[in-house]
Amino acid sequence: MSQQQPRILVFAGSLRKESFNKKLAKHAAAMLTDAGAEVTHIDLADYPMPIYDGDIEASEGLPENAKKLKAMFNEADGFLIASPEYNSSISGALKNTIDWVSRKASPDEPGLRDFTGKVAAIVAASPGALSGLRGLYHLREILPNINVVVLPNMRAVSAANDNITDAGIADDGARKAVENIAKRLVEVARALKT
Repeated sequence: MSQQQPRILVFAGSLRKESFNKKLAKHAAAMLTDAGAEVTHIDLADYPMPIYDGDIEASEGLPENAKKLKAMFNEADGFLIASPEYNSSISGALKNTIDWVSRKASPDEPGLRDFTGKVAAIVAASPGALSGLRGLYHLREILPNINVVVLPNMRAVSAANDNITDAGIADDGARKAVENIAKRLVEVARALKT
């Protein structure tokens, strides 16, 4: 395996089984593999955690699933996040994941170790006309504050009930845009490895 093959962690910020964003993440993961990345595709529903609470952290430490996620985030060179829009923002599941992964597992762990120097691509899918765009703008505000470089191009796929299927992304423009984002993520992640 080439040392220059970037490792990309792919996930959706949704827990729902039939989530359009989970399907979008699956298709994006395949595009990233085609573009030359080593892809780890996870489902946040497989890593349930309590809502972040400093008292829980102080008395019990990090939940086991937070430690598992931290290890995967730490090993990745970049992230592709398919982020649903909940009430004009990101989902609670995604925010909770970010909050737990941002915490130190030990006193000597550098702050924000699992995010610093990583690059992220963000996409969304929604049945609505705005296609999750408002949530992406909030995610774009959060990630740089935890030392993640966010690619300028993002794509929100509207009419997801028609355009995001198990077979792929039906809309040609949306599919090509996500492919271009995947390719760019691989290029930037590879450059950051050198």
